[in-house]
Amino acid sequence: MKNIKYPFLSLILLMTTVVFAQNKTDKEKTIADAKALQIPEGYTKNLHWNLLIDSIGTSGSTISWKSSKSDYISNDGKLLKRSSRKGKKVKVTMTATLTSGSAKAKKSFDISVAYTDQELQGYLFTYFEGSGPRTSDEQVRFGVSADAVNWFALNNNQPILSSETISGTGGIRDPHILRSEDEKSFYMVATDMNTAKNGWGHNPGIVMLQSDNLTDWKHHFIDLEKSYPIKFANIQWVWAPQTIYDPAADKYMVYFTVKYKDDLKLDFYCGYANKDFSGFENEPKLLFYPKYGAIDGDIIYKDGTYHFFFKGNTKDENGKEFKNGIRQAIGKSLQGPWTENFNYLDAYSDRKIVVEGSSIFKLNQSDSYILMYDLYTNHRYEFQRSKDLYQFTPAPESFTKNFYPRHGSVIGITAEEAKRLNEKWGGVPENLLKN
Repeated sequence: MKNIKYPFLSLILLMTTVVFAQNKTDKEKTIADAKALQIPEGYTKNLHWNLLIDSIGTSGSTISWKSSKSDYISNDGKLLKRSSRKGKKVKVTMTATLTSGSAKAKKSFDISVAYTDQELQGYLFTYFEGSGPRTSDEQVRFGVSADAVNWFALNNNQPILSSETISGTGGIRDPHILRSEDEKSFYMVATDMNTAKNGWGHNPGIVMLQSDNLTDWKHHFIDLEKSYPIKFANIQWVWAPQTIYDPAADKYMVYFTVKYKDDLKLDFYCGYANKDFSGFENEPKLLFYPKYGAIDGDIIYKDGTYHFFFKGNTKDENGKEFKNGIRQAIGKSLQGPWTENFNYLDAYSDRKIVVEGSSIFKLNQSDSYILMYDLYTNHRYEFQRSKDLYQFTPAPESFTKNFYPRHGSVIGITAEEAKRLNEKWGGVPENLLKN
């Protein structure tokens, strides 16, 4: 109950609501429930998830569903097949029948089934460096691979964007890249932080970038301390932002770790980006409160579940950390609630070898996923594989690369995109350019 100051009043309001619902006729219940029934626009206009559909209305009606094309979407909302890229998107009508006693009502929703995935031939790794002076390392760089294991730096491992131009501090860390829902543009976010100049004491913002071609980027930087002076007046760090599309809101959610100056805890906050990806629609809010705090969050969707990977830790009864590594939480919605799993996924947590910057991505034309992480004390980047995102191969594998990446992220790219990147910066492997 929201009104915790007046529990008796809250109880009376709840009882009144229940009594009111009980006093409705069956017809009124079905009509009210049909009116309230919705499928979010993000699901209806480009479905490549399972539908989240209700079985009970708010007034108690029983809801059953019927698909007009059950070979594409089952009656219980499971997506079974995608539209062919050669034609128009398949339209499926999902009809809900609401029943209360002898009364019935119907409501239909038209669903556009997303195209099958693009023919992605390679991979793009966005990162910042870890092998040189920080004055040059804290910049956005790109690497490309044909197989997600053997990597080659673009632009001779020089920055593809100047931090002096795109950030407020003159430095960036932890870049994350995302292909848009309509496949026509790309979003990139990064920590706005210059440790070479300012140290580790304080950074209040993030960088937000958008591109239509991967080579030309529009940029903005957001200082949460200045933009939201009441909520974030006492902020110390804003770290490792990432972006994900939320079909329930039909918007892009940016999430990141926040630490306040008077609190040792590190929590995840989030906000929906505005339409031109230059800032937030509203003041960012708390997304996830890990028991012992966490950094470097990375969320991916699979089979009706959001998997939230992060660097977590475990503390004793005195608050002293005795273990850390990569863990995960799961949820049915991006807004939670999140169920935290306290088991460690990386191969190093039991060996007291520190890792951070976990990032998960799906292999092209495969049902396998790569969970990669940064062994930041020794210039190594390693990974483990999974098909279900719960169980991972126990032995870590190593990337081969001609650069030393720090906390970054990977997306799949087409052969055309690989050629475009090569024309701009060079460095794409020949076997990818032949596709």
